[in-house]
Amino acid sequence: MTAMTKAAVEVSAPAEAVPYSALDTVFFVVGGISAVWLTSLLVQLSFQWGWAQVWFLFIFWGLLAYLVLPRLHRILTRLYVPDYFIGRARTSDGLLGDPVNVALLGTEPQIHAVMHSAGWTLADDVTLASSRRIVSSTLLRRSYLQAPVSPLFLFGRQQDFAYQQEVDGTPGKRHHVRFWRCPPGWLLPGGLTVDWLAAGTYDRSVGLSLFTLQITHKIDEHTDAERDHVVGAITGADPAAGLRVIRDFSTGYHARNGGGDTIITDGDLPIVDLRRTAERAAAVRPPGDRPPSDSRNRRPATTIVGAVFVGARAAAAALLAMSMVLFRDAHVSSLVQPAAGPGITEAQAEMAVTGATAVVLVLAFGYVLLAWFVFLGQNWARTVVMAFSTVAIGLQAFDVFHGGPDITLQSNLPGLALDILLLLALSSKRSRDYALRPRKEPKRDSSRPGGQAPF
Repeated sequence: MTAMTKAAVEVSAPAEAVPYSALDTVFFVVGGISAVWLTSLLVQLSFQWGWAQVWFLFIFWGLLAYLVLPRLHRILTRLYVPDYFIGRARTSDGLLGDPVNVALLGTEPQIHAVMHSAGWTLADDVTLASSRRIVSSTLLRRSYLQAPVSPLFLFGRQQDFAYQQEVDGTPGKRHHVRFWRCPPGWLLPGGLTVDWLAAGTYDRSVGLSLFTLQITHKIDEHTDAERDHVVGAITGADPAAGLRVIRDFSTGYHARNGGGDTIITDGDLPIVDLRRTAERAAAVRPPGDRPPSDSRNRRPATTIVGAVFVGARAAAAALLAMSMVLFRDAHVSSLVQPAAGPGITEAQAEMAVTGATAVVLVLAFGYVLLAWFVFLGQNWARTVVMAFSTVAIGLQAFDVFHGGPDITLQSNLPGLALDILLLLALSSKRSRDYALRPRKEPKRDSSRPGGQAPF
């Protein structure tokens, strides 16, 4: 087996990867189809909203850009995008992303030390707070030195961390570079060993993605210039850093990244050696004093959103139970009279409402537990919730397509939308990876290259 073949095999089936189960595949596909159905329903309902159609355009764009197109891309790219190292990162939608254009030898503290010395800033993780801040900073042209960068994936996981340099006092323009720790024993095509791979690009503006219509940063097409800027900053910050360039590591090409931006590269790969900077690096702590971690252990927004939606179901059930207690007579007709007729006794009515209230309270408590376990990243809870939502969506679809009542905003649309959004959130790759993450962190061995422990 050649070195290149060996490298391809190791990346296509990394140690931490877990194949999609049949259930996960079903949930993933049903989520995509349901998102298309929800969008079509909103298109039909929009013609009944009059002047509200203006607001519908924003709702339609949001669903199309952030739910429908990403899910369709994810389904299709699982079929035709190679799942082995080809010198490109991948977006969360599965599209080919930025070129991987820098390799490094050394430990994570050494990278933090040299990047800090070079004047770069460690980027925040993507959270609701950091996302809100980068939007406001970009619109108001305010500085945000730690602005987060969007997740890109290599070796089946998000970047371990990223650094950036802000330009013109606004996060709309910036140099930035993402870093991934290589799996133990992994070799570059050609048989070379490195500890880290990185992708450096320059954000020139903010615009819409060509492929998903999402709001995103647009990168400069001359990615080699940014690669050289990153390498120059590192080697200039510490003379002990060594440099070797592999000419024509990959074929030079013109292409587009996951946002639809043109990228041009000559295919050269610089390898930066930081191993001689170990003594000085030990005295420098990374900005924010953030410990190194596997990106799969960071709770993704999709898991949080899924837990919130399940919690919303618990709240709705609790409110229904409260309504049964406070307005008992209003519920008697729907609970008892259709079966027993109007001549029911007071005791029968009391028993029916009490029993129904108890069932609803148990259901509410069950949803609370499910929401908590989904938040914790328990895969069994994620699976149970997705199964409930899939069944609910299927029953609604069966009812509608067999002459049942139409989906309306006043009746069943909110519940259907909640089930579809819940399924989309928890069937996403980020939520799945978090639920299937290793439960115990192996002890880190500082003697290993990059300070990494076996995955």
